[in-house]
Amino acid sequence: MKGHDWINTCLPDELIVEIFRRLDSKPTRDAASLVCNRWLRLERLTRSSIRIGATGSPDLFVQLLASRFFNITAVHIDERLSISLPVQLGRRRENSSPSSSLKLHYVNKRIGSSSSSEENEFDSLCLSDNGLIALADGFPKLEKLKLIWCSNVTSFGLSSLASKCASLKSLDLQGCYVGDQGLAAVGQRCKQLEDLNLRFCEGLTDTGLVELALGVGKSLKSLGVAACAKITDISMEAVASHCGSLETLSLDSEFVHNQGVLAVAKGCPHLKSLKLQCINLTDDALKAVGVSCLSLELLALYSFQRFTDKGLRAIGNGCKKLKNLTLSDCYFLSDKGLEAIATGCKELTHLEVNGCHNIGTLGLDSVGKSCLHLSELALLYCQRIGDLGLLQVGKGCQFLQALHLVDCSSIGDEAMCGIATGCRNLKKLHIRRCYEVLHPCSCLIFYVKCYSVCVSSF
Repeated sequence: MKGHDWINTCLPDELIVEIFRRLDSKPTRDAASLVCNRWLRLERLTRSSIRIGATGSPDLFVQLLASRFFNITAVHIDERLSISLPVQLGRRRENSSPSSSLKLHYVNKRIGSSSSSEENEFDSLCLSDNGLIALADGFPKLEKLKLIWCSNVTSFGLSSLASKCASLKSLDLQGCYVGDQGLAAVGQRCKQLEDLNLRFCEGLTDTGLVELALGVGKSLKSLGVAACAKITDISMEAVASHCGSLETLSLDSEFVHNQGVLAVAKGCPHLKSLKLQCINLTDDALKAVGVSCLSLELLALYSFQRFTDKGLRAIGNGCKKLKNLTLSDCYFLSDKGLEAIATGCKELTHLEVNGCHNIGTLGLDSVGKSCLHLSELALLYCQRIGDLGLLQVGKGCQFLQALHLVDCSSIGDEAMCGIATGCRNLKKLHIRRCYEVLHPCSCLIFYVKCYSVCVSSF
């Protein structure tokens, strides 16, 4: 009958909720929730995640969301987004985050002014412990929490959250100035924690991370630490002793030495992903990884001045499951090191060489001959790699799907034609500032041989 609401009359709440769960896009669900009050109420029951940017009153905003959504398991709060302010911000420093620039401006204002109104106004723009407590009260089923640059959150708020969200499995505290007490509380309360990110958590020391490792060592699988000046080898030794199931470690530190990484390599044999940017590590650390971490699939080495080919040779000899390798600004690595990887790690699918100036044509030639499953290759600022290396890749790596070339001055048209002829599965080609690639036929041949390739910045 026209004008009669057959859906709301006939369908029970449970069936409408199930229909909402099967909608595959957020805009579709948003539109459906606007049909009537009943649909709005039921659609809120199906929401499992929310994402919050910078807002004028984040604490109140969190309380409002908590009163409307009852089954949230994932919350992402990111305060790096720019917001409107009644004052004019100065020029931001290059590579600084929006939030840090914003907060630095206010710090400067505080120094030159005795007015407390600006301090209160600034504090209201950032999530505080009150907001974190409201989040814990409103979302007790929380499993995944990201707090990005929420610098007003302290150990008190984190401890309160840990006491009420025992099901927490993933915690990202990037840029949060929490202390050891808060992290220790997470270790004591959140026994299911698997993923922890501590990038730019300057308030932490070894005490907090050691306590956390003691509490959640059996469940922790992923750990990221960067720019935490007071976290040293002591923390890494605790991780090695208690986190035997660790699979992913990302470590960026000037205060971690061979001792800490050696301990992790021996104590975490199930390690699959390892990213290191630690200037004080030497070949001994990589040798330990090659001997003990036989399940390693991803290795990324950034800005190492003390690694040599001996370290890569150990990886090639031991890590036979390695699939993804990134070498960035490792100046003492040469063709011999890359050859050891190529001949030892034949399952390699992704390779990035960035600014390693002693790696040249012979190293890439070995990759082309041995790494037949290579699907993505990135050569950035590799001045010594010439046409012959890419020609061998074209001959041997038939499954190559993506090729990135940036500032490779010795690579020319001959290499491009070889790639086009041999790599028929190529789908993405990015070339920038490779000035020896000159002839128009180099571009045309890709469209003839690899009709599905997407060429950018040629």
